[in-house]
Amino acid sequence: MTGGDARAEILRRSVRVTVSASIGFYAFLYGLDEPVAALYSLFAPISLGLLSSVPGSGRQRAAVMLEALPAGLALVTLGTVLAVHTWTAVLGMLLVGFVLAFAAVAGPRPAGAAPGLQLFYILACFPPYAPQTLGARLTGLTVGVLLLALCERFLLPRPPGESYRSSLASAVAIAGDTLAGRSGPAADVLRSAGARLRLSQIPPAERPAGPGRADRGLSQAGSAARRLLEQLAHLTEKGLLRELLRDGGADADGGGGGAPGDTACAWLLPRLVARCDDTAAELRTGRAGSGPERMDAAIRAFQGMRERHGPSSPSAAPPPASPPKPTSSAASAASAASAASAARDSEWAPVRRQAALLGAAESVRVLEIAVRVGLDGRRTGPIEPRELFWYTEAPASRLWLRRFVGNTTPRSVQFHNAVRIAAALGAARLVAGSLELTHGFWVLLAVLTLSRTTAGETWAAIRKAVAGNLVGAVAAGALLVGFSQHTDAYAAMLAPGMLVAFALGPLLGIAWAQGLFTLVVATAFAQIAPASWQLAEARIVDVVTGSAIGLLCAMLAWPAGARGEVRRTMAGLLRECGPLIDGTLAVLTAVPPGSAPLPPTLPALHRMRLAESAYAQFRSEPGAGASVGADWHSVLIATHQVLLGAHWLPRFDLPADPLPKAAAARARADARAAVSAVGRLAALCDGIRPPPSEGQPTPDGQSAPDGQPTPHGEAQSRPGRPPASPLPALVDFEVWLTSLTAQLAHAERGLSDLPRRSIAHARRGRR
Repeated sequence: MTGGDARAEILRRSVRVTVSASIGFYAFLYGLDEPVAALYSLFAPISLGLLSSVPGSGRQRAAVMLEALPAGLALVTLGTVLAVHTWTAVLGMLLVGFVLAFAAVAGPRPAGAAPGLQLFYILACFPPYAPQTLGARLTGLTVGVLLLALCERFLLPRPPGESYRSSLASAVAIAGDTLAGRSGPAADVLRSAGARLRLSQIPPAERPAGPGRADRGLSQAGSAARRLLEQLAHLTEKGLLRELLRDGGADADGGGGGAPGDTACAWLLPRLVARCDDTAAELRTGRAGSGPERMDAAIRAFQGMRERHGPSSPSAAPPPASPPKPTSSAASAASAASAASAARDSEWAPVRRQAALLGAAESVRVLEIAVRVGLDGRRTGPIEPRELFWYTEAPASRLWLRRFVGNTTPRSVQFHNAVRIAAALGAARLVAGSLELTHGFWVLLAVLTLSRTTAGETWAAIRKAVAGNLVGAVAAGALLVGFSQHTDAYAAMLAPGMLVAFALGPLLGIAWAQGLFTLVVATAFAQIAPASWQLAEARIVDVVTGSAIGLLCAMLAWPAGARGEVRRTMAGLLRECGPLIDGTLAVLTAVPPGSAPLPPTLPALHRMRLAESAYAQFRSEPGAGASVGADWHSVLIATHQVLLGAHWLPRFDLPADPLPKAAAARARADARAAVSAVGRLAALCDGIRPPPSEGQPTPDGQSAPDGQPTPHGEAQSRPGRPPASPLPALVDFEVWLTSLTAQLAHAERGLSDLPRRSIAHARRGRR
């Protein structure tokens, strides 16, 4: 949303909240003489419409508010009952505060409605203990929420944003057009199309962030589409896409202009295009396709064609070279070595193109399955690999339970936030009840509205809020003294005052918002009960008290926000991913083939969820981009590559016969180097000086440049001796490692430049 659109939406929201709050308040207070119902009908729209950030269009927001109404009624009932004693109200506040704050793990809509629901309990749990007013409280709350929902739906409703399905369909269509040669976008254009699928670029209401199958499927489809576009961008930069499109002119029998060694690519490429086109159409219509998963069968057929028509076949093997004449000339030796290298590269080029296309095909396969699950949403039978698609066969209750239990850990920033806000609200309720502060719910309101995820940000908000409240309290005191008990004057000022406060506050900043809100509550309470300038005094005392409690809790409970946690969760994720590289190679090189178990990836998937959550909060905190130079998103991309390779390489590259021992040994050396790179990155995330990088052995015993895997499946090349045929399984493994080590090197460069104070902070957090 642009700046102009945001300002317009703030003005429209102020109109909706003012109209809904005014109608209920005036009707109950002056029409029915029900001050308690009037108070609740006033604060219900303010709580859900202003202090909560419910995302979405007018229709979506109205639906969320109606869904929140039963919970709000239950919270008001609970608060009314527990207000009998301070300690019962405090215990209830701790429970309600934690549960509602922790509900953010369920997605942006529950997270957006949570602050308003908190206020329903807060308003009801303060003295006087009056269970006989429960009916009036519930009536006022119901009317206020219903009026707000009607205004959200019909009064200047917010227009809907672009759906995630539409954004995903556009990205998949771009990928299909690129693979078909219908358009030739530059690499940065492809990457930009993938970046638009990042959840931070999607309106909150449209993000597939819930724990259900549909949301999980669309989220996984978005990741697969971004990976596919990144692969196409890499192929474009290397010129491989142009070669694949050229070879795609060959028919399935090897005819046409394609080289014989690329018959498999010529067969698979149009099938990838067809699946992208069909998937984009399914996303646009919202209807999942029927029939088998075609990409799974296509990839298996492609692998079979590689074996039959690849360079390892006699027709594709290079002719034997004549033995060189004995010579002691260094130039002759260099020339022979260069010729051998050229012959090897010429033979390997088609196989590497096939490996690159196989990686893209696996992304399309994941995309195909995930889109069908996301559009259909129903339980399915097991889908291989089951660890990657485990959610498709799980009942909804298990999916919700897994989301909540998985975040109940000290490594979860959602757990941090819930503990912090619950402790602050519980302490505020204890202080307000023990000191018998007048209008003590303002103490908790200050805690709720001024608390932030970092101590520095909380202090900055509190300074401005206290200053604004001081000015507002002085103005409210003068107002109460000047108009005294003239309630008709307050009634005339309330609606225009709300309109101005709710519009200018968000536009001008937190100081203005707090000051103007002080004027609003003063004019409202002066109509419900006789009030003097002491009401403004109570307001400022309560705000200062709540601010002090909120700041203290912010300083004691994870004061750095997600800055330290993003490092720790990334380090834990990398340490889970390192063994997956060795485990993947163990499956490919096992004797006999298929005897080694698949590497377990569920622990890494859990760690990735925590790391993504920490990264999302880190990016939302002020100064996140300038505080450190680390590219955490690059770390997430690298670990995602590890997880995907650990799934699809054993599934589609398991050899029929044992691999040669020499080739397997070289593959293990490359895997050790990649694991070492992962370990160095994890050490940097933890603020530990990493060990020196290990070189990678080459067939002649020398060390290859760090991060560059050596060719697998070839014998030691000597001048005049032809290179051995490449092995597709290890070529695919090499291409995977090459892409992975390049991504790891990019992430390591950013982490190597971290400030010393960031490393010291990470060490303190680890201790």
